[in-house]
Amino acid sequence: MRKYRKQEHIENYLRTKFTGNPRFCDVFLKHNSLPNLAVEDVRTEIEFLGKDIEFPLMINAMTGGSDFSEEINRDLAELAKACHLPMAVGSQTIAIEDHQARRSFRIVREILKDGIVYSNINGLLGPEEAKIAVDLIEADALQIHLNPAQELIMKEGDRDFTKVLSNIEAIVNAIDVPVIVKEVGFGMSKDVIQKLYDVGVRCVDISGFGGTNFFEVENLRYPQEDYSELFTWGIPTALCIIEGKSLQYDDLVLVASGGIRNAEDLVKSIILGADMTGISGELLKYLIHGGYDHGRDYLENIKLKTKILMLLLGAKNIKELKNIPYLLKGELKDLVEQKNEGR
Repeated sequence: MRKYRKQEHIENYLRTKFTGNPRFCDVFLKHNSLPNLAVEDVRTEIEFLGKDIEFPLMINAMTGGSDFSEEINRDLAELAKACHLPMAVGSQTIAIEDHQARRSFRIVREILKDGIVYSNINGLLGPEEAKIAVDLIEADALQIHLNPAQELIMKEGDRDFTKVLSNIEAIVNAIDVPVIVKEVGFGMSKDVIQKLYDVGVRCVDISGFGGTNFFEVENLRYPQEDYSELFTWGIPTALCIIEGKSLQYDDLVLVASGGIRNAEDLVKSIILGADMTGISGELLKYLIHGGYDHGRDYLENIKLKTKILMLLLGAKNIKELKNIPYLLKGELKDLVEQKNEGR
């Protein structure tokens, strides 16, 4: 059933119509007419989780477990290799349960060879399952995804999340690779990030509202139900980044995902405080609808336009980009100014 559900998720995502707003439109950047830079001066290299990376974008977790998803993972891995990007596989829970599903994940490491690959499991699993997932693809890090909202509208979904935080703590203490705890599109509040930090997590992917909407994806599996009133539920990605950055921990690494569709979204994410960004659903659309070449053109376009925007902001590297001033407007400004009210 899990294998069939994974394919259903992909098919349903491609049928979704609701588009959330990650609120990057409420971040205003000032154009610099005297940048004193040439395009060749602009550098996008970063260090992320102990690895040197050419560009601050990862192909984030999407799928795995079926023949259909194996082909998608093959193409995604080829894109990651061609564009020199890290890649995370989708949830490996199915591979832990079903050995036949492992090929769809292992193909990623076979293609990327010395590239950077991240494992992925859900927060209800423990250290032993985490080690299996990491070993399966010789992962450079492990993502643990948090998806209570999604689970609650799945008829076969989990209903008890009382052990998730203790599971995460146990995994952090048991495995030898870095741990990234990520949402799946509903965002992380400052309080949640703090709780994760307190149990030893040093990298979070806030995966905010504005990208893949799993309320709609799951609702499409149950056409007789109507969950549309929940489609607007979540914390906008831009607000999640600001809240995470406000904790001011020097060793806390923030990944921004959830509605990052272009270079401007990526640049704004880093200026707001992200160290890395992730893209998934938007890339999947380009890949499925246009094929590998279309997906590669899309990623290379993001890389080129990021350099253009960095030059127009006067930032010659990612460190300087992080220090570019910004202004907030509209709903995001209201949320930031009022976030402590009502307590």
